Amino acid sequence: MERFSVTTPIYYVNDVPHLGTAYTTIVADALRRFHCLRGDETFMLTGTDEHGLKIQRQAKEQGSDPKAFTDKISERFKEAWPKLDIVANRFVRTTDVDHEAFVIELWEKIEANGDLYEGEYEGWYCVGCESLKTDKELESGLCPLHKTSAERVKEKSYFFRLEKWQKVLLDFYARHPHFIQPESRRNEVVSFVESGLRDLSVSRTSFTWGIPVPGNPKHVMYVWFDALANYLSVLGQGSLVRFWPPNGKVVHLVGKDILRFHAVYWPAFLLSAGYTEKQIPQTVFAHGFLTIDGQKMGKALRNAVDPLKIARELGSDTLRYHLLRAIAFGQDGDFDHAALIERYNADLGKNLGNLLSRVLGLCQKVTGGKVPVQGARTALEEELFRSVVTNLTLARNGWESIEPHRALEATFAISSAANTYVDRAAPWASTPERAHTALATLLDVLAVLSVAIWPAMPNKSDAMRAQLGLPPIKPELGVDLFPTDIVGPFLMAGAPLRPAGPLFPTFDKDRTRDILETLIPKTVLVDTESGAKKAEADAKAESAENQFLGFDDFAKIDLRVGLVKAAEKVPKKDKLLRLTVDLGEPLPRTIVAGLALTFAPADLVGRKVLVVANLAPREFGSADFGAGKEKLVSQGMLLASGPSENLKLATIDGAALPGAKLK
Repeated sequence: MERFSVTTPIYYVNDVPHLGTAYTTIVADALRRFHCLRGDETFMLTGTDEHGLKIQRQAKEQGSDPKAFTDKISERFKEAWPKLDIVANRFVRTTDVDHEAFVIELWEKIEANGDLYEGEYEGWYCVGCESLKTDKELESGLCPLHKTSAERVKEKSYFFRLEKWQKVLLDFYARHPHFIQPESRRNEVVSFVESGLRDLSVSRTSFTWGIPVPGNPKHVMYVWFDALANYLSVLGQGSLVRFWPPNGKVVHLVGKDILRFHAVYWPAFLLSAGYTEKQIPQTVFAHGFLTIDGQKMGKALRNAVDPLKIARELGSDTLRYHLLRAIAFGQDGDFDHAALIERYNADLGKNLGNLLSRVLGLCQKVTGGKVPVQGARTALEEELFRSVVTNLTLARNGWESIEPHRALEATFAISSAANTYVDRAAPWASTPERAHTALATLLDVLAVLSVAIWPAMPNKSDAMRAQLGLPPIKPELGVDLFPTDIVGPFLMAGAPLRPAGPLFPTFDKDRTRDILETLIPKTVLVDTESGAKKAEADAKAESAENQFLGFDDFAKIDLRVGLVKAAEKVPKKDKLLRLTVDLGEPLPRTIVAGLALTFAPADLVGRKVLVVANLAPREFGSADFGAGKEKLVSQGMLLASGPSENLKLATIDGAALPGAKLK
């Protein structure tokens, strides 16, 4: 047993709970649940960040004082998370009395160590980020994240001696290579620190909504000095200090836009205040940004796509599963409403739900609704069990390495293997003994799956276990409930099984269309003239409903051999490469492909790849390749499999010429 705590960023109260904040918080809760299953003592921390110039201005615009304004918005966050089955042990607010007292204490420790001094700051400030910006960080005077003009400020300020900690931080990163994850983000932070650190302005005098600097109340503390301290103001005090390193493991989940604050400023503040290297959290894991149906999640769209509305329509477990499964944590991802329905129908309805209903239905026919006795295993059972054990190990490793998408991929591979086993074992056409063994085997697999899905889908886990005649999951300290083997039997022979009920009823075309029309905001479906909105919803419904492709449709796909002649990275696009591919045509084609996390450009030149040649051109915006902005238009698609960071490219060997068609 270990002590494991996971934190989300504390969310700024100039906004409302949205899909982006829900995503991080759902991941945190799923990690907490996994560690509960392992028997660990766990703690989850979330909350709201409530000080700063932005809040003071917004409260004034609404005719409210800052405290009343933050009380109202903070409550919306606090009420939202339980509706998504998120269980946090503490919801901290930076206006909490105990938090403010701790921040003052932290300031005094750093000041006593000589790392604070008074000066004057002049430079650019982004109110949206609540952070200072250099000329290099701005794009034509605009914050690259908020696309708003930075404000020129000049005021007296306290400065933190950040430059002093440059070498200490670099040495720390070298000794703790897993402190910053994923590795691509670690490289960014190391490069930033190696380029040189400047002392950091940590107080403001131009507004008053903040924690006053002790001994000099004309200054209020920099909002990030205040906000970062929340982790320690909760977990570093009283009995909860048992969760703080080195007594426990702390994982900070953050967006990539605030990684620098957590991976550079935060450890520097801790070291300056007298904490040791062993008292720095073990992991800062930065995830990417979400787009919505291919659109950047600006404020209007962020407010329109309400995770609570999705949960009300489809159930919180469906939303949780899709966010955890569809998006590789650490990478940018797209939340596609139609893909949500597709994944629900395919993974939950036609895979796991179908397996449960098939097995329970067969038990009703073969054993009268009772758990059968398992006889001797044959090679067929041994093959299934090997697959189950392999995938359980992969699932456990995925959760432990903060890769929920991999954990769930492995979990549902078990369900797929069990569905295949049903067809091969054919209990409906076997002798009674073989039929009983096959069904007992499948019930054991379902029992294992009911536990393995609990971190992602706690409600469906309990519902599934109820149909199997098992009690709800109740983690115990020191008891590892996450299965690593399938030794069974997990159900008592002769025990009654409940009649099969639809755990995940699938959605047909009409129901899918209705759901999409309900969920997709008008900011996504902007064209409502001439029935275009209905047509788009129909198209998405068709996509979600039809899981199989007819031969005539498949025959329309033009698959050809392509020879990669050149490849280059797309600037400011982490995943994308621009390829020049010879398809045996007069001119080579440009294909934009998300291969950059797996392949260096030079690795692809000269390779023969498989290309969908008759795909409609797709635009990826524009990029600056050195000679000005160029439109990124892809004229085909390469075939590959696997996650973005470990792709397997479909290639062809031999003498096939560029342009040769696959049949």
